[in-house]
Amino acid sequence: MLILVRHGQTQANRHGLMLGRADPPLCAPGIEQAAVLARGLPRPARLVCSPLTRARQTAAPFRVPVEIDDRWIELDYGALDGCPAAALDAAGWQAWRDDPHHVPAGGESLAAVGARVRAACADLVADAAVADVVVVSHVSPIKAAIAWALGVGDEVAWRMWLEDAAVCRIDTSGSSPRLLAFNDHAVHAAALQALR
Repeated sequence: MLILVRHGQTQANRHGLMLGRADPPLCAPGIEQAAVLARGLPRPARLVCSPLTRARQTAAPFRVPVEIDDRWIELDYGALDGCPAAALDAAGWQAWRDDPHHVPAGGESLAAVGARVRAACADLVADAAVADVVVVSHVSPIKAAIAWALGVGDEVAWRMWLEDAAVCRIDTSGSSPRLLAFNDHAVHAAALQALR
């Protein structure tokens, strides 16, 4: 199983800021989310992680060796990194939504994220077909992996919403990948139930 995990919460996420290559740590709720994920998910045969601090901190409680793979880094928002969504006007958002090859000033396109993530997924297919492979990453790469699993284009990213510390599961054991879960928080619910 290919298990995709979005990192836990940061202050930037909490305040609704666009967070790309900026590298803040997890905030206190994010640290707790990471601990819950490690307790609730199966011990992976492989643990792959974005190089950014928030992803590495989310991976750390799993207590297995972490493989850093730059292909799982968040989309580069360029000049928009750390800004609220309102920093981009309606025409700018429309251009981005209409064209997956659109590049925000100094940033990266969704198509570029999709290309690197599809290659990363292809490299994990065989291992994930026989054992659990956990990837700790970010919103845009995880959406790109979902698009890969569904066999659809990068533009589908705008039709998905992925919360902090959400889990997605892709079965790679068949002739083509199958999406089994998206934006799942069952791990968190089970942990809360266990505390009662």
